[in-house]
Amino acid sequence: MKLAHRLLFFLLVLPVHAGAAGTYFGMEGGGTVSVDPETNRATITREGVTSPLWDGTHRLEDGSILIIRHGEVVPNQPILEARERTRPKEEEWKVEPIVGYSPCEKLERRVCGREDQCAGGEGCALARQLLDMEKDERAAADSPNLTTYTSSRCLSVENDTGLFPDCKRDAD
Repeated sequence: MKLAHRLLFFLLVLPVHAGAAGTYFGMEGGGTVSVDPETNRATITREGVTSPLWDGTHRLEDGSILIIRHGEVVPNQPILEARERTRPKEEEWKVEPIVGYSPCEKLERRVCGREDQCAGGEGCALARQLLDMEKDERAAADSPNLTTYTSSRCLSVENDTGLFPDCKRDAD
């Protein structure tokens, strides 16, 4: 899977906080959808009235789908492309040597279980997407034993047990 496609989860977990003005899309049937990069919440403006976009699936003018879950946007490809342009540069995260398991490997082991006993969970699938991204970044780097941008994202969600619950199942 291409790195750009895997950014779907990456950007869902931690919306870009680069101070971008937001992303705008036309809604099929009228109105303009705005996605705030600070809160990852969408609003719709129709005939001068702005209101939150409700949970569910919404079709945009370009035919793509925008999904709102628990009041937050599950980013689509246009949102990913807009956010990729504001992705922090390497200088904006702390590059450190990786000793033992990488940050994303630790996250994946915690969420999926050491023996894969929680592999069917949504959190595990998301942790594995981050791990794959981290592996791709490390493989492409001049120094593959240093943390990457995705490593820093794994570190920042290590205590998020809502999206990444601890695997508590006993190994079979």
